[in-house]
Amino acid sequence: MIRITLPDNSVREYPEGVTGLDIAKSLSNSLAKEVLSVTVNGEVYDLTRSINEDAEIILNKWDSEDGMHAFWHSSAHLMAEALEALYPGIKLGIGPSIDNGFYYDVDPGEGVTITDSDLPAIENKMKELAQQQNTFVRKVMPKKEALEHYTRKGDQYKVELLNDLEDGTISFYTHGNFTDLCRGPHLPHTGYIKAFKLLSVAGAYWKGDERNKQLTRIYGVSFPKQKMLDEHLAMLEEAKKRDHRKIGRDLELFTFSHVVGSGLPMWLPKGAQLRERLEEFLKKVQREHGYEQVITPHIGQKELYVTSGHYAKYGEASFRPISTPAEGEEFLLKPMNCPHHCEIYKFKPRSYKDLPVRMAEFGTVYRYEQSGELHGLTRARGFTQDDAHIFCRPDQLKEEFTKVIDIIFVIFKALDFKDFIVQISLRDPHDKEKYIGSDENWEKSEKAIIEATREKGLEASIEYGEAAFYGPKLDFMVKDALGRKWQLGTIQVDYNLPERFDLEYTGSDNQKHRPIMIHRAPFGSMERFVAVLIEHTAGKFPLWLTPEQVVILPISEKVHNYAEKVLNLLKNCDIRALIDLRNEKIGRKIRDSELKRIPYLLVVGEKEAENSTVSVRKQGEGDKGSMNLQDFVKFAKQEIEKQLEDISK
Repeated sequence: MIRITLPDNSVREYPEGVTGLDIAKSLSNSLAKEVLSVTVNGEVYDLTRSINEDAEIILNKWDSEDGMHAFWHSSAHLMAEALEALYPGIKLGIGPSIDNGFYYDVDPGEGVTITDSDLPAIENKMKELAQQQNTFVRKVMPKKEALEHYTRKGDQYKVELLNDLEDGTISFYTHGNFTDLCRGPHLPHTGYIKAFKLLSVAGAYWKGDERNKQLTRIYGVSFPKQKMLDEHLAMLEEAKKRDHRKIGRDLELFTFSHVVGSGLPMWLPKGAQLRERLEEFLKKVQREHGYEQVITPHIGQKELYVTSGHYAKYGEASFRPISTPAEGEEFLLKPMNCPHHCEIYKFKPRSYKDLPVRMAEFGTVYRYEQSGELHGLTRARGFTQDDAHIFCRPDQLKEEFTKVIDIIFVIFKALDFKDFIVQISLRDPHDKEKYIGSDENWEKSEKAIIEATREKGLEASIEYGEAAFYGPKLDFMVKDALGRKWQLGTIQVDYNLPERFDLEYTGSDNQKHRPIMIHRAPFGSMERFVAVLIEHTAGKFPLWLTPEQVVILPISEKVHNYAEKVLNLLKNCDIRALIDLRNEKIGRKIRDSELKRIPYLLVVGEKEAENSTVSVRKQGEGDKGSMNLQDFVKFAKQEIEKQLEDISK
């Protein structure tokens, strides 16, 4: 018998060879119908895989990442089976689950193409195969035997994948007549997959390398119930409407040019205003928390990034050094701001009384992303980080960490991100060799993060082995209006760079000590944050932030002078406004202004001009009635001031 510790910490005995499905059935038949995989001592198993030793288990349902992973991974195999049936000779690359579904990269063969118009036929075949309820069967064999098998088949993609794996046993999964190289886990059988939709076809270079052949990538999504699929597809339609690339173009916020270069956004006047206000907002918050602003160059000598370790990570695979033949120097476009800030710290001796040193910068960095990975503002080659670094003593770490959490809270509140989850990433206690720094420092910093998080009332999950090699971290993942998760706030503790740059301070004992470095970027990058904000709000920004707060809509030329008077008054009162003087009917002007997401529309005609009033319409709420001009100014300013006051509370 073996002892199984259940999720509620109770312990039961089961015979060796028990499966996750057996355990679920012993607890509840209804539970057994919902469980999709089982985590055994930290490793995710198929529900039908035997457990042969004492273990702590977690039963993963649909609402867990491990449950969805098993479901979507199995769906990728089901799609691959359908493709093999419909396209004899097709060769398979990789088919993983992803955050919102699954895909498979395939090579259809010479002269064969798969397009969006072929997806319904593939779906029909998948439906036919799913109804067969074929069992997913796991099998292992030595790597040498697996290589011989795929070499005989002439499957160069699987051979390459196998060659990349360490020697040992390799796992395969078979269902029906289909077998694939795979580590799993998978569902008990294909009948679990009740509803699915193939979404699109794209090109993808094998292994993400532009020098390799371009394969066909087919994206899909699946669910245990048709209702869940219907809701997801409705969400995708809404997401299309909220796409930051479309809204950014419609609102004239930013643009891209192939002449300038892919992945290099250019901010148009309205977008620049939006971005400046976000920067001003965060600078104000940072000043209140003791940060000082610095500015560093866009380039640095190669040796700077060799010292920091960024050249090894981003260098040769991401960009090339810029040489200056006359001087024999080599420079890089900076991939990170941290090395520059370390050098600023070093420019003069530091005492324990000087710490903490908090420096902040809106610094633009550059990383070469492959063209197929670029996506508007969320994945660019040049982007500006709201970067800050804190250099502190070990006894200051907890307090400084807590203050950074406070800043993140202010930002989330200001921009209406109410739903978020928090993850604490710690080192693997069983494999400490891959981390730098003493056990004492790690234990202190991990304890400080956990305590700071608890004191702030945050329910954070703890993930062992997810820390960076240079220190533990805290990640904030926000959910937008459509329920999609975005990682925004990150706080990282770093022992690595202070060591690499030989940073010091003189302690109260008159001895030299290493400071601890904290990295934090609540926005992540201005570009990505604006993209998330656009999609979260559908371009309907808070009144204090939006580029254009009011538009004045004159009914005819007769009231243009009054419209100008209204405009001047609003501008003098620091309300951002414009006039639509086009020779269009008022209905058209209203519709166009609504599409531009301008919060307040002021319609003025002869009656309004005579009475010094405006007819007020509010975005999304329609007609709000007539209002005295001075009263509207007071009303608008009060709304802006209240929003800003709420932020600062």
